Amino acid sequence: MSPARLPALLAIALTAVLAVTLAGPFGGGATAAAPAAPAAAGAADGGTAGNPVTPGNFTGLGFDQCLAPEQWKMNKWLQHSPFLAVGIYISGDSRACRNQPNLTPRWVATQLRKGWRLLPITLGPQASCQPRFPRYHDDFKISPKPGTSGRYSIARRMGRVEATKAVATAKALGIVPRSTLWYDLEGFDASNKNCRESALAFLHAWTRRLHDLDYVSGVYSSAGSGIRALDDARVNRPNAFVLPDRIWIARWDGRANTSTSYIREDGWRPGNRMKQFQGGHDETWGNVRINIDRNFLDLGSKAVAYEKHCGGVNLNFRKYQALRPPGDGYKPPASKVRALQCLLKKKRLYDGRTHGRYDARTIGAVNAWHAKLGVGASPNWSRRDWVTLLANGKRPVQKFGSTGVYVRRVQRALNAADLRNRLRVSGRYDGATQAAMRRYQAQVKLPASGITNNITWGRLRAGRY
Repeated sequence: MSPARLPALLAIALTAVLAVTLAGPFGGGATAAAPAAPAAAGAADGGTAGNPVTPGNFTGLGFDQCLAPEQWKMNKWLQHSPFLAVGIYISGDSRACRNQPNLTPRWVATQLRKGWRLLPITLGPQASCQPRFPRYHDDFKISPKPGTSGRYSIARRMGRVEATKAVATAKALGIVPRSTLWYDLEGFDASNKNCRESALAFLHAWTRRLHDLDYVSGVYSSAGSGIRALDDARVNRPNAFVLPDRIWIARWDGRANTSTSYIREDGWRPGNRMKQFQGGHDETWGNVRINIDRNFLDLGSKAVAYEKHCGGVNLNFRKYQALRPPGDGYKPPASKVRALQCLLKKKRLYDGRTHGRYDARTIGAVNAWHAKLGVGASPNWSRRDWVTLLANGKRPVQKFGSTGVYVRRVQRALNAADLRNRLRVSGRYDGATQAAMRRYQAQVKLPASGITNNITWGRLRAGRY
């Protein structure tokens, strides 16, 4: 990759890395320079300060495509596709897409802010017996020479250099420490000893260098070659190599899981596996077509923070029934009235105590909410009112794999909108939440995607059910 073809920020970072004193291609004994960390410039270029770790802990679907898609395509796919993770090729001289016109600090910060999980990929030197590489005149294969020590020292040196370059590029793009950087090692003949052992030595050094620089190591490879070689080393030679923290298995079996018969089930469990289960094909979402590979990620479960409302009022119910003032033997349930009072207090419409009594002050707040919606005054609180209030607020896209407070808001609103629902308000957008959302969307005449996108939020906020 030529620095002249990169954004200025990226070129600055790579200049520091390329100042590596080597006697010929990977032939000398000097170590690579420490990577630059242009945080201030990154913030100025695209607001990258404060970016979250990526992908972090996440379970769900992702796609990868050689060129980082244009922003308008990412926006459409966020709203309409099932994917919430995207692979991006950030470094490596063996990439087909060396020129990445869309991949800037601003692009990275924008995706992370919108909720995408990024999978930064390096495709550098490939296994010495890989027949499709080198791709260009200025890239290299991993040296298969064992050397006098038999430790494949040149391959190790190459792995350190690639890791250093990858971290410099990641930092320049605003991909922060503790993020996972993935090395793409394409399939090779693992029965070729020098080819296999030099590749393992390379990945060992890649992982050690990433750890030194405070990044998480991931490796992508075919199930039957690179991944199998890593797993065999894990079991048969546990002290021979520093193994990657996470693996990305290429196995196009059409199954959205992280299993394959090529390796043992206990490896990189729990929560450190991905699988590319479908190879290159076109998909269209939101009338935007992209050629992609499909992936299933099982990278652990993010802890969902505990929420405390109004000093401890419970807002999470599997059923939100209509309420009215007490009378004729009817007494509204205090737990639901407290939840209503708390929610109206958050909207600054109720200034009393959350005591659970449906009194005149509560009725005044109920009518203030009705006025806000432009409907007639009424002392009664309907299911429609519950849906509008529970769904009100910001509306970021939520889909399978999402976690957090917005997922809880979706789950509460779905429980209010459909009496058949009995969702646990967990803050995890799981299969049950996705199925309930599909039922809701069909009920209100929307495409049943299972995604809480802008138009679906609009229906919920309007109290439709």
